[in-house]
Order: sequence, then C-alpha cells, then structure tokens
Amino acid sequence: MSLGDERESSGGYGGTGQTRTRLPESGADGYGSGRRGGRSSSRSLVTVVGVVVLLIAAIAFANRGGDDSDTTAGDENQPNSTATAASGSKPVQGKAGGIPTGFARDEQGAQSAASNFAVTLGSTGMFNKASRHRIVDTIYTPTAAAKLQAAMDQAYSADFLSKLGLDADGFAPEGSTFVSRTVPVGTKVEQFGEGSAKVSVWYMGLIGMSGQSSTDPVSSTWKTWTFDLQWINDDWKITADTQRDGPAPVPGDDRAANSDEISKAIEEYGGFTYAR
Repeated sequence: MSLGDERESSGGYGGTGQTRTRLPESGADGYGSGRRGGRSSSRSLVTVVGVVVLLIAAIAFANRGGDDSDTTAGDENQPNSTATAASGSKPVQGKAGGIPTGFARDEQGAQSAASNFAVTLGSTGMFNKASRHRIVDTIYTPTAAAKLQAAMDQAYSADFLSKLGLDADGFAPEGSTFVSRTVPVGTKVEQFGEGSAKVSVWYMGLIGMSGQSSTDPVSSTWKTWTFDLQWINDDWKITADTQRDGPAPVPGDDRAANSDEISKAIEEYGGFTYAR
C-alpha cells in the first residue's frame, strides 16, 4: 500500500449512461464515508491488491450544454440519445447502515451500484475507523474487504489525518467543517457478464477544510472511478477499483464562496441516491 498525492485521485468517464439523482436524503452529507485524492505531496493514495482507495470527495455539478448545431456531417459518429438518457428505474430497494443496497442484476443496476459506491467512498465517513470498516465490509466482497481493512487503517493513521487538519478519529476541529464529497455525473459500462461487471463513473469531487483558520480551502476536482464488480449474495460488490484524472471541463466564471458559505451549504444540503 502506498500513500499518494491526496488531490491526485482519479475519476470516471460517463460514457454509455448519464447518472440521474433520485431520493434526496434529508440531513445527510452524502453517505457517510470518504475517499479522496491528494492535495499535496503529504497527502496519500491507498493501493491494496488491485483495490485503489483514494481519499477524495465531491459536491458540485457542472451543467454544460450540448452542441445544438444543425450540421449533419459525421452524424454516424454521434452518440445515440438513448445511451445517455436517464432510465427512470428505481436505483435500490433498501439500505444497510445508510448505504444503498439491493441493486438490480443488470447493466443499469451495476451502473447505479457503481455511482453510489463512489459517493460512499468519497464521503467523510471514510476518515473514521468505525464507519470506514462498516463501509468497506458493506460494499466490497468479503475477500477484498479482508485484505483492505488493515491497509486502510494504516493509511488513515493519526499522523495522516492530522495533516488534513483532522483529529485521530477523523473529525474537524471546532469551528471548522471538513468537506469530502463525490457527485457522479455519468456512468459507462466497460464490461458486463453473467456475474461480473466493470463500470466507470465520471464524477466531480469537493474536498478541503472550511473555516476561518483553514489553510486548505475547499476546491473541486474531476475524476473517473472504475469499479470491478461481482454479483454476490444477491447484490453487486466491489472486487477492485482504480481512478484517474479527468475529464475536466473548462472552469466557469462563478465567484468562489467564502468559508462560511461553504460550511453552511454542507450542513444544509444532504446527499442523494443515484440511479442510472
């Protein structure tokens, strides 16, 4: 296992499908867990038996308009509109400890699972040992989880957390708000079989410390997160995952919010369950 650049997490391309948000969770900050990419050379990335766990997070959407050109040249290379349209299918039947479970055993179910796994692994819960263990045991296969837990505990050491401005239990100091969220933008099925699938999730991440004394302000990143999934115990579970940077859109002209505005938004706006 190695610790890498915290803001250097990878992300996912939304190719075949566009993720649609459903079922707002009032009072929730995503799904209580946090994976995040690195910010500086002191920040880290965890790699364990093919499972790359990056400490990243996210919270913002970038809405970009499509090309409305009337030209017909190259139409054969244009994506089918149905490939990126939201399906309308219910994403999950239930939850386990606040984590969505019970995804359908089809391509849409695999995409919904991957999106929600990205949200869960990109939330602040990953920085607390108890909640991190619960998350890993819930969304990874038993074999992958067993190999990952000890390595994750070592990666999220008290020294590492202190470099993020967090205490040994992964909590921010009084008066500050630690932000770590992922917001899926789209999904793409790379492979799909009878009992396995590979799905990439393109997402935007938000990470940093919001507070008057913070020296690590909240900023956004764009990543692609690819999950190898296995159908086990009537649900999709992760066997391995990797991340890469981008694709990142051109930054807009929005005014950057101050720390008070960010802290208030994090406290007031809950997360979602994501569907294909």
